[in-house]
Amino acid sequence: MLLEQLRREVCTLHAELPRNNLVAWTSGNVSARDPESDLVVIKPSGLTFDKLTPESMVVVDIQGRVVEGDLKPSSDTASHCYIYRHMPKVYGVVHTHSRYATAFAVVGKSIPCYTTAMGDEFGGEIPLGGFALIGGEEIGERVVEVLRDSKSPACILQNHGVFTTGKNAESAVKAAVMTEDNAAIVWLALQLGTPIPIAEDDIAKLHHRYTNVYGQ
Repeated sequence: MLLEQLRREVCTLHAELPRNNLVAWTSGNVSARDPESDLVVIKPSGLTFDKLTPESMVVVDIQGRVVEGDLKPSSDTASHCYIYRHMPKVYGVVHTHSRYATAFAVVGKSIPCYTTAMGDEFGGEIPLGGFALIGGEEIGERVVEVLRDSKSPACILQNHGVFTTGKNAESAVKAAVMTEDNAAIVWLALQLGTPIPIAEDDIAKLHHRYTNVYGQ
């Protein structure tokens, strides 16, 4: 079986999506790109998360063609592969329809940076990308348009949901969790009144500290 370790990792990380209330039923997916072979491991289409196993993960090449697997890959496979081809530093991609973040997408608004946690993780707002239909590369094109020159590892797509990227699949999952957490905080703050903005200089300092100093 190809990429056994990466299959196990991707399967395990899928459990974090329902655990963090980021998905409903079969929606959402995680993929990871192997740095040596450029092969991609991704969720099979239409399976509930409790039925996923390492063996059920599908391996595709960087063009999205199935290399190994008995099941059809996610309907977002072409878009994941488009992101990998055009953002060579990305080795993990996550897609969710998490509620609060998707609510911003439905009204066509980016998620503004009102928390220090957003400054840390995203270096500013979580940007909004345009609308695209599911099934081809168009969604991937919208993601790349928004994120290729952005500090943010996450974006929301109009009327659709969340896409996040990372240096590996785990970091992309973390970005998806943080996207929804901060979207919920911002939404609640907007119900209470007018949120206090953080100065751009302070956002830059937060992001620099988080990416260069924080942690082990």
